[in-house]
Amino acid sequence: MEQDKYNPEKAPDPEAWLELDEFERIDLIQSFIEMNETDVPEEAKRLHAAIHAAVENQLAMAIEPAPETVTRLVRQGLTRHDAVHAVGAVLSGDIYEMMNGTTKKWNRQHYDQRLKKLTAKRWRKGKW
Repeated sequence: MEQDKYNPEKAPDPEAWLELDEFERIDLIQSFIEMNETDVPEEAKRLHAAIHAAVENQLAMAIEPAPETVTRLVRQGLTRHDAVHAVGAVLSGDIYEMMNGTTKKWNRQHYDQRLKKLTAKRWRKGKW
């Protein structure tokens, strides 16, 4: 992996990605965000990058159903970047539920079920 670049449209080499320190992964993604995603508020860029990294980590480690979900969403017409955002939105929703007290702990089965139901059509309608 070119260690100074991140492109969400191209999957990083899993081995090279996982060899990087977590902070390096987040820094690479944040650099991409700062140059390419001008709609992300400054105060949200680090968190946005961390969610991207969490999804990329699941993909690199082949933790299902994340890889299958990204593949399915791309087949349905999303870009890889949008598919990563869609999986990240589901993950962020689960994190939000834990932080606001809706749930007491992370429920892996709930997360997996939500990813399995996720479609490009639902994502485009804002229903994930």
